[in-house]
Amino acid sequence: MSREMHQENKIWTKEFLAIFMYHFIIMFSMYISMVTIGSFVIDNYNASASTAGLVASIFIVGVLIGRALTGQQINTVGAKHLLYIGTVMFFVTYSLYFIEGGLALLIITRFLNGFATGLISTALNTLATISVPENRRGEGISYFSLSFVVGSAIGPFLGFFMMGIMPYNMMLLIIAVAVLLVAFTIPMIRTNNIKSPSKPTLKEFKVIDRQVLPMGVSIFFMGLAYAAILSFLNLFAKEANLVTAASFFFIVYAISITFTRPFTGKLMDNRGANIILYPAFVLMAIGFFMLGGATTGWALLTASVLIGLGYGNFQSIAQTVCVNIATRENVGLATSTFFIMMEIGLGFGPAFLGLLVPSFGYGGVYQLLVLSILLAMGIYFMVYGRYESHRREES
Repeated sequence: MSREMHQENKIWTKEFLAIFMYHFIIMFSMYISMVTIGSFVIDNYNASASTAGLVASIFIVGVLIGRALTGQQINTVGAKHLLYIGTVMFFVTYSLYFIEGGLALLIITRFLNGFATGLISTALNTLATISVPENRRGEGISYFSLSFVVGSAIGPFLGFFMMGIMPYNMMLLIIAVAVLLVAFTIPMIRTNNIKSPSKPTLKEFKVIDRQVLPMGVSIFFMGLAYAAILSFLNLFAKEANLVTAASFFFIVYAISITFTRPFTGKLMDNRGANIILYPAFVLMAIGFFMLGGATTGWALLTASVLIGLGYGNFQSIAQTVCVNIATRENVGLATSTFFIMMEIGLGFGPAFLGLLVPSFGYGGVYQLLVLSILLAMGIYFMVYGRYESHRREES
């Protein structure tokens, strides 16, 4: 292979690294604020737990709406242009955190900053997808999605640490500086997606890629299951007297994903999605069943490994499937659709699952969610899995 061909077939270019680092920092900042804002609201505004939960979750609503409204706009303005818009909006809305305007302004700030984060994340995911060689797309997306996994694991860990040693505004300032530093790397990103010649009319405007939507239903049910981890893990750990082990859950989860991503991405490129996704569904189901019955720290952390191998690898491979299903010009919309369906499950799942806790308990809910995972696997088989060999032959 000539040097030029080798360069063209590389994943870890300077451009990809810039996209990766920006997404890691934006996810890192998102999860720091998610786990710390509730305590800040209760301590400074004497708010109830439900109000603190609203302040935390309204950010996700903003992210979701940001993705929904910009998925197709990427095709008209270009992902890189949208990245600039989202970055400017991020800093404008982030500055509102430093204005004392009461709880109402804080809620508005959280929503708007979430909206800007949704723009940035959608643009970066699209740029990452098209910056890697097409024959190594599965491997490239697997690597890139580590920016989300590591950010969502380190963010909460450092968030709690920083809250214990510095004022909240100082922590916000450190986050702003980190985002500013990676924002300076945007000029290194030269890739851009295909632009549509004209803006869509109101009738043509799309929030969801219809070709990807059936796969999105499977993604929703997986997100619904994982929402129980994000929402109830600490409460379950307190009830089971496993708080110490639970504090390492996401670190172990991230490590298990990090070690497998390089292999699973390559395997998908060479052998297809089925060989990764079916074991991922099964491992996640076993992990949830084990978690629901965990009485020791080792059992809980073993469950975190299985869930990491399952859900962690499902995320990257399912995103690749969505992009492969879509037409070339709809890569941005397909990426947006993947995250919208995932975040609907993550964002609205806790409200539904919370209704089941009085009847089943936290452990019972985890074991009940095995059904959600198996349902996701059945849907995947019906809409994509059974046709994969035919699709690969066509491509």
